[in-house]
Amino acid sequence: MPKDNGSATLHRMLTLEIARVTEAAAIAAARLRGRGDEMAADQAAVDAMRRELNRLAVHGTIVIGEGERDEAPMLYIGEDVGTGEGIRVDIAVDPLEGTTICAKDLPNSLAVLAFAQQDSLLNSPDIYMDKIAIGPGYEKGIVDLDASPEENISALARAKDVPIAEITACILDRPRHAKMIEAVRQIGAGIRLIGDGDIAGVIHTTEPDETGIDIYMGIGGAPEGVLAAAALRCIGGQMQCRLHPLKPEDSERAEAMGIADIRRKYEMEELASGDVIFAATGVTDGSMLDGVKFKKNAIVTETVVMRAATKTVRWVRTEHRTLDKFR
Repeated sequence: MPKDNGSATLHRMLTLEIARVTEAAAIAAARLRGRGDEMAADQAAVDAMRRELNRLAVHGTIVIGEGERDEAPMLYIGEDVGTGEGIRVDIAVDPLEGTTICAKDLPNSLAVLAFAQQDSLLNSPDIYMDKIAIGPGYEKGIVDLDASPEENISALARAKDVPIAEITACILDRPRHAKMIEAVRQIGAGIRLIGDGDIAGVIHTTEPDETGIDIYMGIGGAPEGVLAAAALRCIGGQMQCRLHPLKPEDSERAEAMGIADIRRKYEMEELASGDVIFAATGVTDGSMLDGVKFKKNAIVTETVVMRAATKTVRWVRTEHRTLDKFR
C-alpha cells in the first residue's frame, strides 16, 4: 500500500485518538504510583494501552514494543493491533516510560506512543543504544556521536554563543557513564543526572529555556531511542544513535530483525521517517507534563500530541468524568 494513501486525513483524525490511548495507559499505571512494584505498574499500562489500541480503526503493527514475541505476551514486536479496517501503520510503544520512576513516584514517568506511515520506524531490537541529541535552531552537524563529550559541549556552546558553564547535559545516572560525567564536569559544563526516562530527557533539549537541558548524551534503550527520534521529528532537533550490543546475542537479534550493520550510525530521519504522530501522557508530575490527578468526580490527565508533517504541538488537559471505563 502506498505510504501516502489516505495518511494525511487519517493522521488528523488520529490526533485525539492516540491521546486516548496514552491517557488510558497513564491512568492505569498511576494507580500504582509509589507502590514499589515496577512489574505491576508496567503490566497495568500495557493492558490498558493494548485494549485502547485495539479499538482504533487502523491496521497497526508493533515495531517497537515490549520485546520479541517469545519475551512479551502482548504489545510484542510484530503484533497486529487495531480493528484491521484502516490504513497500515507502524506503531512504537512504551506504555510506561520510567517504570522505576513510577514505582518510586518520582518525576517524569510517561505513557508514550508513536504512529508512523508503514515502514517508517527503525525496527530495533530491545538492546542498548548510544545517543546524542539537541533541540532545534542549530546548523546541521553541530554535535556528532563520534566526537568526544568535550568536543560536543564546546561546539554547542559556540553555536549558542554562551560560555561552556551555561551548557547543561542530561545523562542517565549509570556506572557506564562515569567517564562521560567526569569529562563534562572537567570542561566546566553542568549535568542533570536522571535515574530513568531518557525519552523525556531527549525531548527536554527542545526547550532549554524551560527545562534547563541543552544536550542529551549517553547509552540507553534502543526502543526509547526510536521513540525519542519520533518526537524530535515532530518538534525539531538533531539526534544521532548507534546500537550498542553488550553480548553476541544482541548482534544476532539485530541481524534477525534486518539490521546488517550493527555499528551503523543513524541520523534522526533514519530512525523515524515519513509522517509521524507522537503522544505522551504524564504518569507522575514532571517538567514537561503533569501527572495523573485522581479527584472525587474526575480523573485529570495532561498529554502532548505532536505531528511531523505539520509541526503541530497540542497540549491536551482532559477531565475524564466517566470513571467506570478506567476501573
